[in-house]
Amino acid sequence: MDDAGVGWIAAIIIGGLAGWIASSFMKSDTGIFMNIILGIVGAAIASFIFGMLGVSFGGWIGYLIAGIVGACILIGGVRAIRG
Repeated sequence: MDDAGVGWIAAIIIGGLAGWIASSFMKSDTGIFMNIILGIVGAAIASFIFGMLGVSFGGWIGYLIAGIVGACILIGGVRAIRG
C-alpha cells in the first residue's frame, strides 16, 4: 500500500469500493467486510501481477483499478475452486 501512496484509511475506503464494484460486476453476494477484504487483497495481488508485466499504477485511481481487477480474479478463483 505504501508503494501506491495510499494510507491505511484510504486503502480501506478504496478497497471497499473496489470490492463492491467487483462483486457487483461478478454478481457475487458479499457483505461490506468481505468487499473491503476483496478490494485490499485484490489490489495487492493485481499490483504484483501487473508489476511482473511491467505495468504500474499509482495513487487512488490506480489502487482502485488494481483492486477491482484483483477482486474479480479472487472471486473467479473461489468460484473455480468451489465448482
